[in-house]
Amino acid sequence: MSPKSGTPKKNLMLFSGRAHRELAEEVAEHLNVTITPQTAHTFANGEIFVRFQESVRGTDAFVIQSHPSPINEWVMEQLIMVDALKRASAKRITVIMPFYPYARQDKKHKGREPISARLIADLFKTAGADRIMTVDLHTAQIQGFFDGPVDHLLAQSVLCEHIEKTYGGEQITVVSPDSGRVRLAEKWAAQLGDRPIAFIHKTRDPDKPNQAVANRVVGKVQGQLCVLIDDMIDTGGTIVKATDALLDEGAADVVIASTHGILSDPATDRLSNCKAREVIVTNTLPIPEEKRFPGLTVLSIAPLLARAIQEVFEDGSVTSLFDGNA
Repeated sequence: MSPKSGTPKKNLMLFSGRAHRELAEEVAEHLNVTITPQTAHTFANGEIFVRFQESVRGTDAFVIQSHPSPINEWVMEQLIMVDALKRASAKRITVIMPFYPYARQDKKHKGREPISARLIADLFKTAGADRIMTVDLHTAQIQGFFDGPVDHLLAQSVLCEHIEKTYGGEQITVVSPDSGRVRLAEKWAAQLGDRPIAFIHKTRDPDKPNQAVANRVVGKVQGQLCVLIDDMIDTGGTIVKATDALLDEGAADVVIASTHGILSDPATDRLSNCKAREVIVTNTLPIPEEKRFPGLTVLSIAPLLARAIQEVFEDGSVTSLFDGNA
């Protein structure tokens, strides 16, 4: 890859953890680079060892790792990779986390609780990361947890392109699963051609994770194809209840669109048996064959990540990737 004229010659190197090698290989293909070879294994007691097989001195290093279950193992592996790069004199280290781990623990709901999303940022800074790149944070405030640049990319353009191509001729209403994401729904509605929006008023008990009660639909959804959006689908309970609420209110059909397909059990069973026409996610997290089902569409986030890496490497602008207008 050639740097912009007038800048010193730089060397981009891409490194991949073991959690989602397929995504890293796709990113490498878009960048026309190869993933730097490394030795990585886990000892019998669970400790992780990483050693890079080429010199990394003076390089612009990009370390990509997804964080599916077991999430703590993959976080630790990426931290160790960053530490190894720092000790081997990499010039700049950019940590790429398509799905930011512990993002839902971004504030204290009650006393004596951690803010684990901040801890993750602190750990990577201590390990030697200069920059973080991530996709669709659970809350934007997490950007401020890291003492350095954070490239917060949005998958909205990737998801909207598919919806426009597939359902553009239908009467669409964009639906937020709660009142907190109405602003996001407005952005989606604008990109899909000034569509109407609605949201679902729900309650959640902080003592009961992965559980929410869909109360009532706010907005007109009768006869509409409802595009139900969220940043992640974990066990699928919230999104399936929201789908039922929309259909009970007279929606013609429901399409679910989410960036991160965590799909913890029993999500696959719930989603495959729900009444949504299609469930759309991206490949920020690996989705193995046993979690796939008819009606699930997985879109690639690799082109977006590759464009962002290119801009960061060439000291260009990543702004267009922040607002979904890439």
